[in-house]
Amino acid sequence: MKKIHPKYYTNVKVTCACGATLTTGSVLPGPIRVEICSQCHPFFTGEKKLVDTEGRVDKFERLRQEAKKYEAVKSKKVKKEEVVKTPTRRKSLREMLQEVKQ
Repeated sequence: MKKIHPKYYTNVKVTCACGATLTTGSVLPGPIRVEICSQCHPFFTGEKKLVDTEGRVDKFERLRQEAKKYEAVKSKKVKKEEVVKTPTRRKSLREMLQEVKQ
């Protein structure tokens, strides 16, 4: 039987962004850095805290503002002159040439 299991490291140091450290077992060789742990996670601390490491909130706000602009433009009434009427049938080559001559 082939050896399919990864190597397991028993004493791996994990360091959180808040400064907390712990030692655990992992298939990743140490040291491991994490952004949030049980000592700083809002579920465990009871505090409300926003973690935005990749600018996701800013991206969401930007997209929301663009959507508002789009809705404002869309909701404006278009004048009848601005509406382009599409022909019911395609013009023949003869008709197009007559328009060009005029």
